[in-house]
Amino acid sequence: MLTYDSYLIPTTLREALTLWAEAPEGSRLVSGATDILPWAREGRAGDVHLPQMIDITRIPDLRGHSFANGSVRLGANTVYQDFLTDRELRLSLPCMPHVAIWFADDQIREQASIGGNLVNASPVADGTPPVVALNGVMELARLEGGEVVTRRVPVIDFIEGPGRTTLAPGEIATAVILDTAHGYGGSFQKVGQRRSLVISVACCAALARADRSGTVFEDVRLALGGVGPRPIRLKEVETRLRGERITRARIDSAARLAAERVGSRSRKEYRREVVVNFVRAAIEEALFNQPDVNVKIQDDGERIDA
Repeated sequence: MLTYDSYLIPTTLREALTLWAEAPEGSRLVSGATDILPWAREGRAGDVHLPQMIDITRIPDLRGHSFANGSVRLGANTVYQDFLTDRELRLSLPCMPHVAIWFADDQIREQASIGGNLVNASPVADGTPPVVALNGVMELARLEGGEVVTRRVPVIDFIEGPGRTTLAPGEIATAVILDTAHGYGGSFQKVGQRRSLVISVACCAALARADRSGTVFEDVRLALGGVGPRPIRLKEVETRLRGERITRARIDSAARLAAERVGSRSRKEYRREVVVNFVRAAIEEALFNQPDVNVKIQDDGERIDA
């Protein structure tokens, strides 16, 4: 059971930052609250009593999105359902709809925010690998001398380990800035204990763009979650593929290289096998999802699906 002494709902960022800076030790910020409620139940955290909860869902500055200079700024309270229903976001962030469709159910997607998902810093969070693949940057705000000031930290550096981030005392995550990826195909692969409402054992996000002939990799971006304490960007795999002919042998070689990055101490061999299969599947699916290009894999063999 979750109980608290006070529940506050600020309506401006300045008000939220003031309340958060003055909050008693042990207080919690909530946005969608889709993580804290399951956590505070018997069998996980047990009975939890907080001195204060600060609900930031009604702050207009933390919602909406805007485009500039090849990137999109998402308010931290952007919910996962938006990646399915907003046409601009679907086209600009082509791996995010594939993430969202796997992300719990309709009710949770309407509540769960991208900022909260990243701040929670779960090693198996679905939202982290696609954000890393899109060169995501966290925008963090704090009060300094009575003024609101912000700083930006790459998501790959923001998450330090399970449940740990570089968020400083008194700071609130206000936005996530992502590269736009118009013209790319996207994919998201995950594996868990079941198909319905699945929590990942491991997951992979991919973005791919072939040349106009559909025979050469122009660009590939890959990121993994659940195979170590932090998300992993597969830079060496991307470099190996970029500018090369699209062949099944080359995709398979890249997938096997990715498996070498598995650092989890639990079920390590299982995770390596999984990574080979779904990195391969993610690259292929992203290629075939690229709009307006007929991709041609240039050696024999059937397309592989995870």
